[in-house]
Amino acid sequence: MFDYPVTLTPDDNGTVLVTFADVPEAISFGADEDEALLNAVDALETGLSFYIDDRRPLPLPGRPTKGQKTVRPSALECAKLGVYHAMTQEGVKKSELARRMGWHMPQVDRLFDLHHASRLDQIEAAARALGKSVTVRVA
Repeated sequence: MFDYPVTLTPDDNGTVLVTFADVPEAISFGADEDEALLNAVDALETGLSFYIDDRRPLPLPGRPTKGQKTVRPSALECAKLGVYHAMTQEGVKKSELARRMGWHMPQVDRLFDLHHASRLDQIEAAARALGKSVTVRVA
């Protein structure tokens, strides 16, 4: 669900520029394509965190063009983003989620902090409070 098409552009200084059409805030670079793609994950997570911080709906990834690479956040962050997306789709505010879960607001804020190592059971609890579930798959 969170596989974002990435644009890799050779820069004039020998590096590779990374941009995302769907998340213009996410910009990075690397010494070569492999490093650029590794750095793209952090850039994407940081860019998506701006949407969460501003309490805006997440931009959904567009369809990649033929041969275009995609990048996704790490698995834990994808779970957090899925819960956040469900919350915004249903019009549920953070305060309402906190009430449903019996949590304090700082706990909900940490749950959606993409740089905080939340526990999976906390993310599952938030999903259940929204009538959803979290599915983990190894491919």
